[in-house]
Amino acid sequence: MAKKKAAGASSKMVYYFGKTKTEGQGEGKQLLGGKGVNLAEMTRIGLPVPPGFTITTACCDSYYKNGKQLPKGLMDEVNEAVAILEKELDKKFGDDENPLLVSVRSGAAVSMPGMMNTILNLGLNDAATEGLAKATDNPRFAYDAYRRLINMYGDVVMGIDHEEFEHAFDKIKTKYKVDLDTDVPAEGLKELCEAYKAVFKKHGGEDFPQDPIHQLQLAIEAVFGSWNTERAVRYREIENIRGLLGTAVNVQSMVYGNMGDDSGTGVAFTRDPSSGQNKFFGEFLINAQGEDVVAGIRTPQPVIEMKKWNKAVHAELIAIKDKLESHYKDVQDIEFTIEKGKLYMLQTRDGKRTGIAAVKIAVDMVKEGLIDEKTAVLRIPAGDLTQCLLPSFIPAAKKKANVLATGLPASPGAAVGQLAFTAAEAKARAEAGESVLLIRKETSPEDVDGMHAAAGILTSTGGMTSHAAVVARGWGKCCVAGAGDVDINEKTKKITVNGKTYGVGDTLSLDGTSGEVMEGAVDRQEPKLGGDFGTVMEWADKYRTLGVRTNADTPEDSKRARAFGAEGIGLCRTEHMFFEGDRIGHMRAMILATTEEDRRKALAKLLPFQRKDFVGIFTAMKGLPVTVRLLDPPLHEFLPHEKAAQKEMAEALGISTAEVKKRAEQLHEMNPMLGHRGCRLSVTYPEILEMQVTAITEAAIACVNKKVDAKAEIMIPLVGTRAELSMLREKVEATIEATKAAKKFDGELDILIGTMIEIPRAALTADEVAQDADFFSFGTNDLTQMTFGYSRDDINTFLPDYLKQDILHGDPFQSLDTTGVGQLVEMGVKKGRSSKKGLKCGICGEHGGDPASIQFCHEVGLDYVSCSPFRVPIARLAAAQAALKK
Repeated sequence: MAKKKAAGASSKMVYYFGKTKTEGQGEGKQLLGGKGVNLAEMTRIGLPVPPGFTITTACCDSYYKNGKQLPKGLMDEVNEAVAILEKELDKKFGDDENPLLVSVRSGAAVSMPGMMNTILNLGLNDAATEGLAKATDNPRFAYDAYRRLINMYGDVVMGIDHEEFEHAFDKIKTKYKVDLDTDVPAEGLKELCEAYKAVFKKHGGEDFPQDPIHQLQLAIEAVFGSWNTERAVRYREIENIRGLLGTAVNVQSMVYGNMGDDSGTGVAFTRDPSSGQNKFFGEFLINAQGEDVVAGIRTPQPVIEMKKWNKAVHAELIAIKDKLESHYKDVQDIEFTIEKGKLYMLQTRDGKRTGIAAVKIAVDMVKEGLIDEKTAVLRIPAGDLTQCLLPSFIPAAKKKANVLATGLPASPGAAVGQLAFTAAEAKARAEAGESVLLIRKETSPEDVDGMHAAAGILTSTGGMTSHAAVVARGWGKCCVAGAGDVDINEKTKKITVNGKTYGVGDTLSLDGTSGEVMEGAVDRQEPKLGGDFGTVMEWADKYRTLGVRTNADTPEDSKRARAFGAEGIGLCRTEHMFFEGDRIGHMRAMILATTEEDRRKALAKLLPFQRKDFVGIFTAMKGLPVTVRLLDPPLHEFLPHEKAAQKEMAEALGISTAEVKKRAEQLHEMNPMLGHRGCRLSVTYPEILEMQVTAITEAAIACVNKKVDAKAEIMIPLVGTRAELSMLREKVEATIEATKAAKKFDGELDILIGTMIEIPRAALTADEVAQDADFFSFGTNDLTQMTFGYSRDDINTFLPDYLKQDILHGDPFQSLDTTGVGQLVEMGVKKGRSSKKGLKCGICGEHGGDPASIQFCHEVGLDYVSCSPFRVPIARLAAAQAALKK
């Protein structure tokens, strides 16, 4: 109880801003909300801000803790603030001669545009409206203000559907034979107020309140109530906004943009939030109130047109724009009203912007001397850099598109294509010159050819680290995963979404940045690198201490990653190499072999392919380290499971379909994640390890002979005990020496041998494991699966419920669980280095490209992170931000 009292009754609850006094200096957004802090600050620096007061976020917190009751004493403080406001403006709340009216707006510590409620013109009643009409000599304006209040109040406080008021308005417009709201005469608006009051009573069950203080109290409660509406809660979930007390309430004296053709209202950004150009960007409406601009009722004019309407106001607005940028050192999103030719500022906040704009604005502001390099580096959201690297939809074209469904934004980009339902179909049609989207319920390693060929990938199941998502990100391939509203019928080659059906001849567009699936072909634009982007990357490299490598499996990926600034390869997955061309046949022959001799024969045919791949990768990465992971997935993943494919395979290998089916059944495991895979394969089939190590060593020797500096690192996956690593390390070393002898090579190769820490036991016993390791690479995808007991492919079936109920604060496969899984990583680093000083440690799970996870990696002292090629710039910037924040 004492805690509640401290938050509610004894602490200051209301902070005034105006000429009389401006309170709250030193108080932050957590208490006063972003809007409240900035209203006070604009007042303090001399901008024309209508006076008012802010009710703290702590009151909102107390409101919910006290069973949705306002804190004791709050309305007393509100009444005191109203009295100061009345004195400053020489107006009276509810007066029938010169009434004071106020707006009531929400304002959380983090901007949540449009999520919570606003009420304008509060304080009007029947008598005050007549008084306002006389005081302004403008009855039309007075009744227009009153009808707006009844509508907003009915909607926000009473929950009356806006459409009920619209029906009444339509009748009035019909009666007076006008189309626009602004053309309804004063007598029509007066009739409309009576009609609105009737709607209010019919659907609200009571008369519209005539006591302005009562109106204000209920409006305050309504704003607090809007904090937990479904849309506000969902917005916070999407934006991962957590730990806030609630919303503040800003009560501000009204200024009127609807007093005639010399009045107006608008919103603007001090720079273009889409391109970042240093051009004033915004819109305004003449003879309107603020909500009209965002409601879409009328078409606003570009703010540049204001020069023609009122040159002096436009010049003042430009001067204020410059003053705000100079003061806040950032792009500002502003709201303003012009009342009878006089400009008033109603709001400023840091403007939201695209990734492309963020880069340009940061660089420009450094050039202009507004901020320094470090501030610029910290200001750009690292994840938003993706928008600079991949094709994107032209905003105007996307705005017109029909969004059919929304899934998970698994891999960014903008893909347009016709639908293909199998990997083979996608590959064949792509080779024939078509742009296709691969549509699958979920993908498997067997689909990689089709995935690689497709312009984009859409799955109806799977999460952010599903096979489709991980592979797509590695290739910079657009992917939308887990789009549950898309019903896929592979037999009929059709999908059904919201009752509409689409087939192979239909075109869809995928936005991998937002997860949207759109009908038809939406126009795109290509990115332009270098310039400002290159400047930001130079700054990032100057300040970061964490290395950045890439996850790459081909020479093409390696070259792309190096061009993006990768300092080596932290994960080369050899299993992906086995699916291309003739290789899969030899791989399957090896799996179906019943003797070691036959397995070795099949492996001997695979070896040249592996060697060629490694030569290409080492050459692309010359002088930089390349960590090659030995075979990791269970063998059954390389076998076909459909009858037709099994028959085709049997014919190719000259065996019976029954043999193929039998072997597939033998290899099938109930839980392959915990089964025969990783280092366990090398224990059972050491010949696989020998072939791969031989290919790596021969490739390194070939590179050395060509004067290419190859830095190979061999990584043994899924180790859980030191004994596994010790035994397999011996085999690796023996194979390296045997290969050198066979090739008559007596030079130094200096191939490192390490392990992937992805089993909790390996982290717990890292001091033992490290004695046989030259390096650790934390495979946090599997470490997360093992620690939580969650399948990364199935988590999306229950994750939304966990997030909604705050059981989890985010998807642990997207951003590292630092308190649980992170403890294992930190323990692994400390224990490993305790027994082997200077042990090189990195991370190669998908978390290696997540800015929040990179912050943690920096803090625990990892040497590097490794991520997909298109995430390398993100990781470089995030690593710099981690170093600067420290």
